[in-house]
Amino acid sequence: MSDIERTGWVGWGWFAGIVLLTAGIFDAIYGLMAVIGPDSAYFLTGAGTLFMFDVAGWGWWHLISGLLLILVAIALLAGATWARVIAIILVILNAVSQLFLLPVQPWWSMIVIVLDILVIYALTVHGREMKPAE
Repeated sequence: MSDIERTGWVGWGWFAGIVLLTAGIFDAIYGLMAVIGPDSAYFLTGAGTLFMFDVAGWGWWHLISGLLLILVAIALLAGATWARVIAIILVILNAVSQLFLLPVQPWWSMIVIVLDILVIYALTVHGREMKPAE
């Protein structure tokens, strides 16, 4: 018998898993499109600053991180404790990376940071309830 009682708050853990799965699918699709698409560079300007991205490198990064997010989300929804730890680390890294994009895309970055904070909350406060009963 498990000493962790499941409550209605377990939905927060499911929310975190579904957000990670959705983000992983979108990242993998974006990465795949960038890898198989034409070779070029992507330019962004914001507040007098010029950002330049190598599309192929960006694509590989998103393809790999998207596949990693999908695997972690599936393990998280299955109740794996290690997946909670890895998911929190990945979400913290994503939130920090969004801070660098604030000058270029402020609204999108803020939305993603808020979602990251909600996922961190869900996994730290209510994530233990996702562990399957023994």
